[in-house]
Amino acid sequence: MSEPSHRITTLDCGVRVVSEPMPAVRSVALGFWIGAGSAHEREAQAGISHLLEHMLFRGSERYGSEEIDQIFDAMGAELNAGTDKEATSVYTRVLDRHLERAFDVIADMVWRPRMGELEAEREVVLEEIAMYEDDPQDRVFDVLGEAVFGEHPLGRPVIGRAEVVGALTREQLRDFHAECYDPTDVVISAAGSVDHDALVELARAACPQAPSAQADGENAPEEQDGVAGPRFERRVRFLRKETEQYHLCLGGRGMAHDDKRRFALRVLDNVLGGGASSRLFREVRERRGLAYSVFSFSNLYSATGEVGLYVGTRPENLAEALQVIAAELERFVREPADAQELERSRENAKGRLALSLESTAARMNRLGASVLNDLPILSVEEIIARIDAVTADELRELAGELFRGQELSVAAIGPDEGALLGALAPLEAVTA
Repeated sequence: MSEPSHRITTLDCGVRVVSEPMPAVRSVALGFWIGAGSAHEREAQAGISHLLEHMLFRGSERYGSEEIDQIFDAMGAELNAGTDKEATSVYTRVLDRHLERAFDVIADMVWRPRMGELEAEREVVLEEIAMYEDDPQDRVFDVLGEAVFGEHPLGRPVIGRAEVVGALTREQLRDFHAECYDPTDVVISAAGSVDHDALVELARAACPQAPSAQADGENAPEEQDGVAGPRFERRVRFLRKETEQYHLCLGGRGMAHDDKRRFALRVLDNVLGGGASSRLFREVRERRGLAYSVFSFSNLYSATGEVGLYVGTRPENLAEALQVIAAELERFVREPADAQELERSRENAKGRLALSLESTAARMNRLGASVLNDLPILSVEEIIARIDAVTADELRELAGELFRGQELSVAAIGPDEGALLGALAPLEAVTA
């Protein structure tokens, strides 16, 4: 086993700091990772994590909203953030000589937001929700989440619901911030031209001196440990919209992000729909011209996960496209990969990994997500070894567990529900 190239330090206040030097670069990718996402919200809070992420940019105790923009523009840097099911991140990439300045501003935003200009930012988020709802190719994945996870918080859209976002108060945002932005739930990660000890000192100086006060029970979000797991069963969800294509997803239960089979899943996904040589791409698009976009995917969460596939196809091609997909799924369960496919998929996974880690941002993201989720940070050599160890028997067992067509939930957006239901017959007849 090679020596780790990263270092991790846990501060007295609870913040974890992780970094990885890359001597050949002059830039630093810096991220603050917070254990707060849509899966931690009650239904009446749907969208509060995402709105709070936006509010961080509306000023902090020491920096105004416009001033934050000017500071990062002057450094030639871009400041951004994202919210997902289980985490929020605020991140940037700067020249190493600007790291201290960038760190100071982001830390103030994360721990001491003003919560100012709420009405203006609320309107921005409502416009974002409206834009998203106009895009069926994006929205269908949240419809799939509802189908796969049912009433569980993982089934809710990260972006939130307009009626909830429109009613959230500054006090509710402050309470949620106090609960979820506690230093013990924050990881600071950096990769590039960075000195770990110096980064630790920056974090120590900026960290709140004591854990944040907990919000009372009325306002506190659900703890995921206290929420029952999803009830998985086949569900069909359809959203009627006058579209030129049917946007359709099939999906079901996947695996947690600490599942040792996650490397086999990566290889399996490549064979089914992960690239231009995958089975779905070749059969649905290249050989028959039934779709422009067709692919498979997986999402791994702390306690469970999701696998699925997407296809966008015109109404006249819907039945044939689903017939081809059903046949491919049936074959996939019986014969998930021949020797050539297995080798090609393993090499693809290794190549994509190595190429991605030439980026300081990709390394920073890997560090932050791994530490936040209490996952080991494997070296590139260790990951390659685990990918190389994936066998055809593992793929066969995994495909049979996760991709049986008749057990997959269905989500679709299009003009006619009846046409969709009629086209599902080949999936329901799969016997593999």
